[in-house]
Amino acid sequence: METFRPYSFDKPLFFTTVVLIVLGALMVMSASGVFAEQTYQKKLFFFSQQVIGAVAVTALVMILLRIRKPFYKSPVFIFALLGLTLVMLLVVLVLPPVAKTNRWLVLGGFRFQPSELAKISLVLFLAWFLDKKRDRIGELKVLLLPLGIVALFSALIIREPDFGTGVLVLAICLVVLFLGGVRLKHFAWISLAVIPPLAVFLISAPYRINRIMAFFSPQSSLESLNFQVTQSKIAVGSGGLFGVSFGESVQKMFFLPCSHTDFIFAIIGEEFGLLGALIVISLFAVLVWRGILISMKAPDFFSQLAAAGLALFLGFQAMLNITVVLGLAPAKGVPLPLISYGRSSLVCTILAVGLLLHISERHGDKRSAA
Repeated sequence: METFRPYSFDKPLFFTTVVLIVLGALMVMSASGVFAEQTYQKKLFFFSQQVIGAVAVTALVMILLRIRKPFYKSPVFIFALLGLTLVMLLVVLVLPPVAKTNRWLVLGGFRFQPSELAKISLVLFLAWFLDKKRDRIGELKVLLLPLGIVALFSALIIREPDFGTGVLVLAICLVVLFLGGVRLKHFAWISLAVIPPLAVFLISAPYRINRIMAFFSPQSSLESLNFQVTQSKIAVGSGGLFGVSFGESVQKMFFLPCSHTDFIFAIIGEEFGLLGALIVISLFAVLVWRGILISMKAPDFFSQLAAAGLALFLGFQAMLNITVVLGLAPAKGVPLPLISYGRSSLVCTILAVGLLLHISERHGDKRSAA
Protein backbone atom coordinates (compact mmCIF):
# COMPACT_ATOMS: atom_id res chain seq x y z
CA MET A 1 0.00 0.00 0.00
CA GLU A 2 1.08 3.54 -0.71
CA THR A 3 -0.20 6.90 0.49
CA PHE A 4 0.32 10.33 -1.02
CA ARG A 5 0.49 13.55 0.98
CA PRO A 6 0.76 16.70 -1.14
CA TYR A 7 3.67 18.98 -0.24
CA SER A 8 5.02 16.51 2.33
CA PHE A 9 8.16 16.44 0.21
CA ASP A 10 11.71 16.38 1.54
CA LYS A 11 12.23 19.93 2.87
CA PRO A 12 16.06 19.81 3.15
CA LEU A 13 16.27 18.80 -0.52
CA PHE A 14 13.86 21.55 -1.54
CA PHE A 15 15.60 24.36 0.34
CA THR A 16 19.08 23.19 -0.69
CA THR A 17 17.94 23.31 -4.31
CA VAL A 18 16.50 26.81 -3.86
CA VAL A 19 19.78 28.02 -2.33
CA LEU A 20 21.77 26.59 -5.25
CA ILE A 21 19.40 28.17 -7.80
CA VAL A 22 19.66 31.60 -6.14
CA LEU A 23 23.43 31.28 -5.80
CA GLY A 24 23.66 30.22 -9.43
CA ALA A 25 21.68 33.23 -10.62
CA LEU A 26 23.86 35.60 -8.61
CA MET A 27 27.06 34.02 -9.90
CA VAL A 28 25.80 34.15 -13.49
CA MET A 29 25.11 37.87 -12.98
CA SER A 30 28.61 38.41 -11.62
CA ALA A 31 30.51 36.21 -14.09
CA SER A 32 28.67 37.26 -17.27
CA GLY A 33 28.11 40.98 -16.82
CA VAL A 34 31.06 42.27 -18.84
CA PHE A 35 30.63 39.69 -21.61
CA ALA A 36 26.86 40.30 -21.81
CA GLU A 37 27.30 44.05 -22.02
CA GLN A 38 29.81 43.76 -24.83
CA THR A 39 27.86 41.11 -26.78
CA TYR A 40 24.21 42.10 -26.19
CA GLN A 41 24.55 45.63 -24.75
CA LYS A 42 22.63 44.31 -21.73
CA LYS A 43 24.66 43.64 -18.61
CA LEU A 44 21.94 41.45 -17.09
CA PHE A 45 21.12 39.49 -20.26
CA PHE A 46 22.29 36.07 -19.04
CA PHE A 47 21.07 36.73 -15.50
CA SER A 48 17.55 37.54 -16.69
CA GLN A 49 17.45 34.46 -18.92
CA GLN A 50 18.56 32.27 -16.02
CA VAL A 51 15.98 33.74 -13.65
CA ILE A 52 13.13 33.39 -16.15
CA GLY A 53 14.01 29.75 -16.80
CA ALA A 54 14.33 28.97 -13.08
CA VAL A 55 11.03 30.63 -12.14
CA ALA A 56 9.10 28.99 -14.98
CA VAL A 57 10.27 25.43 -14.35
CA THR A 58 10.01 25.80 -10.55
CA ALA A 59 6.37 26.85 -10.96
CA LEU A 60 5.80 23.78 -13.14
CA VAL A 61 7.38 21.53 -10.51
CA MET A 62 5.16 22.96 -7.77
CA ILE A 63 2.13 22.10 -9.91
CA LEU A 64 3.43 18.57 -10.56
CA LEU A 65 3.88 18.04 -6.83
CA ARG A 66 0.09 18.30 -6.48
CA ILE A 67 -0.56 15.37 -8.82
CA ARG A 68 -1.58 12.33 -6.81
CA LYS A 69 -0.89 9.77 -9.50
CA PRO A 70 2.79 8.77 -9.94
CA PHE A 71 2.79 9.80 -13.62
CA TYR A 72 6.52 9.18 -13.97
CA LYS A 73 5.92 5.42 -13.46
CA SER A 74 3.51 5.15 -16.38
CA PRO A 75 4.95 3.24 -19.39
CA VAL A 76 3.15 5.72 -21.67
CA PHE A 77 4.94 8.65 -20.06
CA ILE A 78 8.31 6.88 -19.92
CA PHE A 79 8.32 5.73 -23.55
CA ALA A 80 6.90 9.04 -24.78
CA LEU A 81 9.72 10.88 -23.01
CA LEU A 82 12.29 8.38 -24.28
CA GLY A 83 10.96 8.63 -27.84
CA LEU A 84 10.88 12.43 -27.73
CA THR A 85 14.49 12.49 -26.52
CA LEU A 86 15.58 10.10 -29.27
CA VAL A 87 13.87 12.15 -31.98
CA MET A 88 15.51 15.34 -30.76
CA LEU A 89 18.94 13.69 -30.59
CA LEU A 90 18.52 12.58 -34.21
CA VAL A 91 17.18 15.93 -35.40
CA VAL A 92 20.07 17.97 -33.96
CA LEU A 93 22.53 15.92 -36.02
CA VAL A 94 20.97 17.13 -39.29
CA LEU A 95 20.42 20.74 -38.27
CA PRO A 96 22.99 23.45 -39.06
CA PRO A 97 25.75 23.41 -36.42
CA VAL A 98 25.85 25.96 -33.61
CA ALA A 99 29.37 26.86 -32.43
CA LYS A 100 30.70 24.05 -34.67
CA THR A 101 28.65 21.38 -32.86
CA ASN A 102 25.22 19.78 -33.29
CA ARG A 103 24.14 19.86 -29.66
CA TRP A 104 21.20 22.26 -29.77
CA LEU A 105 17.67 22.12 -31.10
CA VAL A 106 16.85 25.69 -32.12
CA LEU A 107 13.20 26.77 -32.15
CA GLY A 108 12.80 30.47 -32.80
CA GLY A 109 14.91 32.22 -30.21
CA PHE A 110 14.95 29.24 -27.85
CA ARG A 111 17.73 26.65 -27.80
CA PHE A 112 17.41 23.28 -26.10
CA GLN A 113 20.06 20.60 -25.56
CA PRO A 114 18.44 17.12 -25.81
CA SER A 115 21.37 15.42 -24.09
CA GLU A 116 20.24 17.01 -20.81
CA LEU A 117 16.80 15.41 -21.14
CA ALA A 118 18.44 12.07 -21.98
CA LYS A 119 19.74 11.80 -18.41
CA ILE A 120 16.20 11.84 -17.01
CA SER A 121 14.52 9.72 -19.69
CA LEU A 122 17.17 6.97 -19.51
CA VAL A 123 17.07 6.79 -15.71
CA LEU A 124 13.27 6.42 -15.73
CA PHE A 125 13.39 3.85 -18.53
CA LEU A 126 16.02 1.72 -16.78
CA ALA A 127 14.12 1.90 -13.48
CA TRP A 128 10.94 0.73 -15.25
CA PHE A 129 12.73 -2.05 -17.15
CA LEU A 130 14.64 -3.38 -14.13
CA ASP A 131 11.44 -3.33 -12.08
CA LYS A 132 9.54 -5.32 -14.73
CA LYS A 133 12.37 -7.82 -15.33
CA ARG A 134 13.49 -8.10 -11.73
CA ASP A 135 13.15 -11.89 -11.64
CA ARG A 136 15.23 -12.37 -14.82
CA ILE A 137 17.81 -9.65 -14.43
CA GLY A 138 20.53 -12.27 -13.93
CA GLU A 139 20.20 -13.34 -17.59
CA LEU A 140 22.53 -11.53 -19.97
CA LYS A 141 20.09 -11.75 -22.90
CA VAL A 142 17.50 -9.81 -20.91
CA LEU A 143 19.93 -6.89 -20.74
CA LEU A 144 20.38 -6.59 -24.50
CA LEU A 145 17.43 -4.21 -24.94
CA PRO A 146 18.36 -1.66 -22.24
CA LEU A 147 22.05 -1.86 -23.13
CA GLY A 148 21.23 -1.26 -26.78
CA ILE A 149 19.14 1.80 -25.96
CA VAL A 150 21.78 3.21 -23.62
CA ALA A 151 24.47 2.60 -26.24
CA LEU A 152 22.39 4.29 -28.94
CA PHE A 153 21.72 7.40 -26.85
CA SER A 154 25.33 7.64 -25.70
CA ALA A 155 26.60 7.25 -29.27
CA LEU A 156 24.28 9.99 -30.55
CA ILE A 157 25.43 12.36 -27.81
CA ILE A 158 29.09 11.59 -28.47
CA ARG A 159 28.46 12.11 -32.19
CA GLU A 160 27.27 15.71 -31.65
CA PRO A 161 30.15 15.81 -30.51
CA ASP A 162 29.83 15.90 -26.71
CA PHE A 163 32.16 13.22 -25.44
CA GLY A 164 32.00 14.29 -21.79
CA THR A 165 28.19 14.19 -21.56
CA GLY A 166 28.03 10.95 -23.53
CA VAL A 167 30.42 9.20 -21.14
CA LEU A 168 28.60 10.73 -18.15
CA VAL A 169 25.25 9.39 -19.38
CA LEU A 170 26.79 5.96 -19.96
CA ALA A 171 28.34 5.91 -16.48
CA ILE A 172 25.07 6.89 -14.77
CA CYS A 173 23.16 4.19 -16.65
CA LEU A 174 25.71 1.52 -15.72
CA VAL A 175 25.43 2.50 -12.05
CA VAL A 176 21.61 2.22 -12.24
CA LEU A 177 21.98 -1.23 -13.82
CA PHE A 178 24.31 -2.27 -11.00
CA LEU A 179 21.89 -0.98 -8.36
CA GLY A 180 19.10 -2.85 -10.17
CA GLY A 181 20.83 -6.18 -9.61
CA VAL A 182 22.91 -6.76 -12.75
CA ARG A 183 25.68 -9.21 -11.91
CA LEU A 184 29.27 -8.04 -11.75
CA LYS A 185 30.40 -10.68 -14.24
CA HIS A 186 28.06 -9.17 -16.85
CA PHE A 187 29.88 -5.85 -16.55
CA ALA A 188 32.98 -7.58 -17.90
CA TRP A 189 31.12 -8.32 -21.14
CA ILE A 190 29.69 -4.81 -21.15
CA SER A 191 33.20 -3.37 -20.77
CA LEU A 192 34.49 -5.45 -23.68
CA ALA A 193 31.70 -4.06 -25.84
CA VAL A 194 31.96 -0.42 -24.69
CA ILE A 195 35.64 0.38 -24.19
CA PRO A 196 36.93 -0.26 -27.77
CA PRO A 197 34.47 2.08 -29.57
CA LEU A 198 34.96 4.74 -26.89
CA ALA A 199 38.73 4.51 -27.32
CA VAL A 200 38.45 4.73 -31.11
CA PHE A 201 36.21 7.78 -30.91
CA LEU A 202 38.46 9.37 -28.31
CA ILE A 203 41.52 9.23 -30.53
CA SER A 204 39.63 10.09 -33.72
CA ALA A 205 39.65 13.83 -32.94
CA PRO A 206 42.99 15.61 -32.42
CA TYR A 207 41.52 18.09 -29.91
CA ARG A 208 40.55 15.25 -27.54
CA ILE A 209 44.06 13.86 -27.66
CA ASN A 210 45.41 17.35 -27.08
CA ARG A 211 43.22 17.77 -24.00
CA ILE A 212 44.54 14.53 -22.54
CA MET A 213 48.13 15.52 -23.34
CA ALA A 214 47.55 18.92 -21.76
CA PHE A 215 46.19 17.28 -18.62
CA PHE A 216 49.20 15.01 -18.14
CA SER A 217 51.74 17.64 -19.25
CA PRO A 218 50.24 20.97 -18.17
CA GLN A 219 53.46 23.00 -18.23
CA SER A 220 54.43 21.97 -21.75
CA SER A 221 51.17 23.31 -23.17
CA LEU A 222 50.51 26.19 -20.81
CA GLU A 223 49.83 28.84 -23.45
CA SER A 224 47.75 26.79 -25.86
CA LEU A 225 46.21 23.45 -24.97
CA ASN A 226 45.94 24.03 -21.23
CA PHE A 227 45.15 27.76 -21.24
CA GLN A 228 41.57 27.51 -19.96
CA VAL A 229 42.34 25.18 -17.05
CA THR A 230 45.40 27.26 -16.16
CA GLN A 231 43.29 30.43 -15.97
CA SER A 232 40.74 28.52 -13.93
CA LYS A 233 43.33 27.47 -11.36
CA ILE A 234 44.64 31.04 -11.21
CA ALA A 235 41.11 32.22 -10.39
CA VAL A 236 40.64 29.64 -7.64
CA GLY A 237 44.10 30.27 -6.19
CA SER A 238 43.75 34.05 -6.14
CA GLY A 239 40.60 33.77 -4.02
CA GLY A 240 42.53 32.62 -0.98
CA LEU A 241 40.52 31.71 2.08
CA PHE A 242 37.70 34.27 1.91
CA GLY A 243 37.81 35.48 -1.71
CA VAL A 244 38.11 38.90 -3.28
CA SER A 245 34.38 39.58 -2.59
CA PHE A 246 31.31 39.23 -4.77
CA GLY A 247 31.55 40.90 -8.18
CA GLU A 248 35.28 41.65 -7.91
CA SER A 249 36.64 38.75 -9.97
CA VAL A 250 39.50 39.64 -12.32
CA GLN A 251 39.54 36.40 -14.32
CA LYS A 252 36.01 36.97 -15.63
CA MET A 253 37.36 40.01 -17.52
CA PHE A 254 37.98 37.86 -20.63
CA PHE A 255 40.92 36.00 -19.07
CA LEU A 256 38.90 32.85 -18.34
CA PRO A 257 36.73 31.57 -21.24
CA CYS A 258 33.28 30.18 -20.33
CA SER A 259 33.46 31.87 -16.93
CA HIS A 260 29.65 31.96 -16.61
CA THR A 261 29.06 28.44 -17.93
CA ASP A 262 31.40 25.46 -17.53
CA PHE A 263 33.99 27.30 -15.39
CA ILE A 264 31.71 29.26 -13.09
CA PHE A 265 33.01 27.32 -10.06
CA ALA A 266 36.38 29.01 -10.63
CA ILE A 267 34.71 32.41 -10.24
CA ILE A 268 33.04 31.17 -7.04
CA GLY A 269 36.47 30.21 -5.75
CA GLU A 270 37.90 33.59 -6.70
CA GLU A 271 35.10 35.73 -5.27
CA PHE A 272 34.25 33.65 -2.18
CA GLY A 273 37.52 31.83 -1.59
CA LEU A 274 38.10 28.35 -0.23
CA LEU A 275 35.30 28.81 2.31
CA GLY A 276 32.73 29.62 -0.39
CA ALA A 277 33.90 26.75 -2.59
CA LEU A 278 33.57 24.29 0.30
CA ILE A 279 30.06 25.57 1.06
CA VAL A 280 29.01 24.95 -2.55
CA ILE A 281 30.49 21.45 -2.48
CA SER A 282 28.68 20.81 0.81
CA LEU A 283 25.37 21.90 -0.73
CA PHE A 284 25.81 19.37 -3.52
CA ALA A 285 26.70 16.72 -0.94
CA VAL A 286 23.43 17.49 0.88
CA LEU A 287 21.56 17.26 -2.44
CA VAL A 288 22.94 13.76 -3.11
CA TRP A 289 22.50 12.67 0.51
CA ARG A 290 18.82 13.61 0.57
CA GLY A 291 18.31 11.93 -2.80
CA ILE A 292 19.83 8.70 -1.50
CA LEU A 293 17.63 8.88 1.62
CA ILE A 294 14.57 9.33 -0.58
CA SER A 295 15.67 6.29 -2.58
CA MET A 296 16.15 4.17 0.55
CA LYS A 297 12.69 5.08 1.87
CA ALA A 298 10.79 4.93 -1.43
CA PRO A 299 7.74 2.65 -1.33
CA ASP A 300 8.63 0.48 -4.37
CA PHE A 301 11.58 -0.81 -6.37
CA PHE A 302 10.98 1.48 -9.35
CA SER A 303 10.99 4.59 -7.18
CA GLN A 304 14.10 3.41 -5.35
CA LEU A 305 16.05 3.01 -8.59
CA ALA A 306 14.71 6.21 -10.15
CA ALA A 307 15.54 8.29 -7.06
CA ALA A 308 19.03 6.79 -6.78
CA GLY A 309 19.71 7.36 -10.48
CA LEU A 310 18.55 10.99 -10.40
CA ALA A 311 20.51 11.75 -7.23
CA LEU A 312 23.68 10.20 -8.62
CA PHE A 313 23.24 12.06 -11.92
CA LEU A 314 23.31 15.34 -9.96
CA GLY A 315 26.29 14.24 -7.88
CA PHE A 316 28.35 12.80 -10.76
CA GLN A 317 27.86 15.89 -12.91
CA ALA A 318 28.78 18.29 -10.11
CA MET A 319 31.86 16.24 -9.23
CA LEU A 320 32.95 16.05 -12.88
CA ASN A 321 32.60 19.80 -13.39
CA ILE A 322 34.49 20.68 -10.21
CA THR A 323 37.36 18.27 -10.92
CA VAL A 324 37.81 19.82 -14.38
CA VAL A 325 37.80 23.36 -12.95
CA LEU A 326 40.46 22.37 -10.40
CA GLY A 327 42.60 20.72 -13.07
CA LEU A 328 42.02 17.21 -11.69
CA ALA A 329 40.52 15.90 -14.94
CA PRO A 330 40.72 16.78 -18.66
CA ALA A 331 38.33 19.50 -19.86
CA LYS A 332 34.95 18.05 -20.90
CA GLY A 333 32.44 20.90 -21.22
CA VAL A 334 30.01 19.67 -18.54
CA PRO A 335 28.07 22.42 -16.68
CA LEU A 336 27.75 22.71 -12.91
CA PRO A 337 24.12 21.77 -12.10
CA LEU A 338 21.83 24.64 -11.01
CA ILE A 339 24.70 27.14 -11.07
CA SER A 340 26.22 27.29 -14.58
CA TYR A 341 24.36 29.39 -17.13
CA GLY A 342 22.34 27.24 -19.50
CA ARG A 343 18.58 26.90 -19.64
CA SER A 344 18.60 23.29 -20.87
CA SER A 345 20.73 22.13 -17.96
CA LEU A 346 18.83 24.28 -15.46
CA VAL A 347 15.38 23.14 -16.61
CA CYS A 348 16.25 19.43 -16.68
CA THR A 349 18.07 19.57 -13.34
CA ILE A 350 15.12 21.23 -11.61
CA LEU A 351 12.79 18.68 -13.19
CA ALA A 352 15.03 15.89 -11.85
CA VAL A 353 14.83 17.41 -8.36
CA GLY A 354 11.06 17.74 -8.83
CA LEU A 355 10.79 14.01 -9.51
CA LEU A 356 12.83 13.31 -6.37
CA LEU A 357 10.49 15.54 -4.36
CA HIS A 358 7.43 13.80 -5.83
CA ILE A 359 8.85 10.39 -4.89
CA SER A 360 9.43 11.67 -1.34
CA GLU A 361 5.71 12.54 -1.11
CA ARG A 362 4.73 8.90 -1.55
CA HIS A 363 4.80 6.90 1.65
CA GLY A 364 4.68 3.14 2.15
CA ASP A 365 3.43 1.38 5.27
CA LYS A 366 6.94 1.08 6.73
CA ARG A 367 8.15 4.52 5.76
CA SER A 368 9.09 6.93 8.52
CA ALA A 369 9.84 10.63 8.26
CA ALA A 370 13.44 11.51 7.42
